[in-house]
Amino acid sequence: MRSCDISNYMVTFAIETINLDFWELRAMAVSAGTNPRPPKSGSGAKSKAVGDAQITERVIAAASDLALVVDREGLIESVSIGEAFQAGSLWKKLVGKRWKETVAPDSQTKVERLLADARKDEAGRPREINQQVEGGDEVPFRFSAVRLDSEQRVVALGRELRSLWNLQQQMLGAQQAMDREYGRLRQAETRYRLLFQVASEGVVVADAVTLKVVETNPAAVSLLEESAHVLHGQTLQDLFAKRSWPAVQALIAAVEAGGRPSDIQVGLPDGQREILVSASLFRQSGAMLLLLRMRPFGDAQGQSARLVGPARARESRMLAVLDALPDGFVIIGENRSILSANPAFCDMVQEANENQVIGQPLDRWLGRPGVDLNIMLANLREHGSVRNFATIIRGNYGASQEAMVSAVAANDAKVPCMGFSIRTAPTRLAVVPPVGLQLPRSVDQLRELVGRVSLKEIVRESADLIERLCIEAALKVSGDNRASAAQLLGLSRQGFYLKLRRHGLGDLDPTETT
Repeated sequence: MRSCDISNYMVTFAIETINLDFWELRAMAVSAGTNPRPPKSGSGAKSKAVGDAQITERVIAAASDLALVVDREGLIESVSIGEAFQAGSLWKKLVGKRWKETVAPDSQTKVERLLADARKDEAGRPREINQQVEGGDEVPFRFSAVRLDSEQRVVALGRELRSLWNLQQQMLGAQQAMDREYGRLRQAETRYRLLFQVASEGVVVADAVTLKVVETNPAAVSLLEESAHVLHGQTLQDLFAKRSWPAVQALIAAVEAGGRPSDIQVGLPDGQREILVSASLFRQSGAMLLLLRMRPFGDAQGQSARLVGPARARESRMLAVLDALPDGFVIIGENRSILSANPAFCDMVQEANENQVIGQPLDRWLGRPGVDLNIMLANLREHGSVRNFATIIRGNYGASQEAMVSAVAANDAKVPCMGFSIRTAPTRLAVVPPVGLQLPRSVDQLRELVGRVSLKEIVRESADLIERLCIEAALKVSGDNRASAAQLLGLSRQGFYLKLRRHGLGDLDPTETT
């Protein structure tokens, strides 16, 4: 029988066996702040009632941590606190308040249903209610209720659930931690399983006690020329030639003794092939397992020999493509000097061949001196690559072109180096007029001159641009009256005509300048 059922039974039994009204029950339940009504009979009956009330009070205190007597309006008339419930005197302040208003919002409906079931004398199920106390704290309780008398008074008996709630939270946290750890294990298993399957070396896992094969990867299946199903369950002795088995046993014994023996050369059962075998020991689920790594004898030399031809062919193709590439390609070392360059780069910098640029600093031709290359190198050190960096490339004889540069750092090579792909941008040349041929017509064009000409030339051309714009504005304001325009600018007529001729504004009669 559950504790809440025992509580209901004990209270009901006390009410039915003791002929007391509600006020006498309050005396039994340790009423808060009110005096019990005097008994109706003599002193003998009074003594008996008080003794029974004390027994009932102890029953209630033992059966619950918090007992509330609620009237038909839902007001709390008295509060009784269990002996094991160390909650202080805050609960006594609930007296006189509506019970529904002293619980959490999500528990108010539960209070209404609990009281309704009790007043109908129905055995309603216990309800978990979050009871609030002064200060805003919430304490979880499991309440059961029973009707006291015909006046619809109800006593609610509650058991504190904080310890259970804390235990549930701990279990939930532990479950979530287990789920996360399980997820990490599954991910790790997936990664190592993939590595096991794609490894180029043959791997055989065997039990260290029985020496039976537990698992093999595809490379081992191919090397041993047997299916995985056939290999599974075989002993390691079946995988090698009889003459080689003593050497394998010695290898296994050395590994089990804690040593790190070198690879051994053993033969396969067909007697025609030799392989290299190494071994290691590990523990899994309390069992000791052997991991054997296998590869064909002379595989390193053979592989190198097999790769020499394709590697050379690939290198030859790459060099042919770079030489024919219309974009400039140059490789520099850590000291910024050029190690190699293709013919397109030599054409850009107006050099005859690669030998004339090797050993020279790249920023001699690329970018604003001391600026652009520094920026690109800083990005290469931080990010490893640069894409579409706008700059200029200069030739030995004064020609310059706008260019887009992409670069990459090859730090993993035997000699750390950086490669630069340079593509000229002739379409942008129309935006910025060639220096010295005509004046720039906008501030943007002036910005484009930075790095291409000196500051002195930029200032001079800026002054010419402003002077021309002022002359054009004066002519427009004066209705193309040159005398008035000269007055607006504070110039003499002769000086104004000289400036018109200088900037090529309008056709002048030669006699007007004299």
